[in-house]
Amino acid sequence: MGLEAVIIQDKIEIMPSAGEERPVRAQFERVDTMGFFSSLFGRSDRDLEEDNEEELDEEFPELYNGMTLDVETPEGARILTGRLAGYALSDRTLTLERLPGALSFDTREPGTVVTIRGVNEAMAQFFLKGVVQESSRLVCRLKDVKMQEMPEHRNNFRLQVGVPATMFYPQDETYSNPEECNLVDISTGGACVESEFLHAEDEVLRLRVKLLDYAPMEFLGEVIRVNEYQPGKFRYGFLFAQLKESELTELTRTLYNLQVGNRQTWVRSEEGHW
Repeated sequence: MGLEAVIIQDKIEIMPSAGEERPVRAQFERVDTMGFFSSLFGRSDRDLEEDNEEELDEEFPELYNGMTLDVETPEGARILTGRLAGYALSDRTLTLERLPGALSFDTREPGTVVTIRGVNEAMAQFFLKGVVQESSRLVCRLKDVKMQEMPEHRNNFRLQVGVPATMFYPQDETYSNPEECNLVDISTGGACVESEFLHAEDEVLRLRVKLLDYAPMEFLGEVIRVNEYQPGKFRYGFLFAQLKESELTELTRTLYNLQVGNRQTWVRSEEGHW
């Protein structure tokens, strides 16, 4: 018996050839094979896009236009500080412009790998890694930006300041023999100080600093690293003595306020030493 297959409104009917008896029709629903195999072996582009957006949201810190970010070498040397002027998480790009009142940016060759450092509204520091896409005196654009894990000793938020400071020996209670120095950066754990005075590792000193409109602060600490970066000029890693909880909270808040440009009054801790 000859059979003919006839498609009628998305149904396949098996029918006998002309002149033969007509058996009961066998009907088969047309199957959307593309949808079936997509669900079996893959997912739609929309699903993948949504997954990518969720993954980006989970990985990246919360960014907003105007926030201050530091761009550094992988070794931690500062290149520039700018404010975020635009970002696209979908293609992992960031654009930085100069802060109000700031001079021109230092430039880097396209393709240079850099570290981006910032602090969120919860006063937690974060690090990103990126590649220079465009670098001029006015704009720095970075690509291939992603999260970067940092060693434990760099987890403290470090504020680049570059302001004058003074160091004293602990026994100099009248501050009669100050050593003029320069405060390169400061964190809740310590500071980097430049000085023409030579000190040895493990030497205990007092560091007195004044940050913009805030009252002077004084820290007891220990020299843990010495580097003669220029003839007759030394750069010290200065580790603070353990701060009380109230001191730590106030210092963290102050550094964050300075980072985002808020000039708030320094609140002296009743238990503190500044």
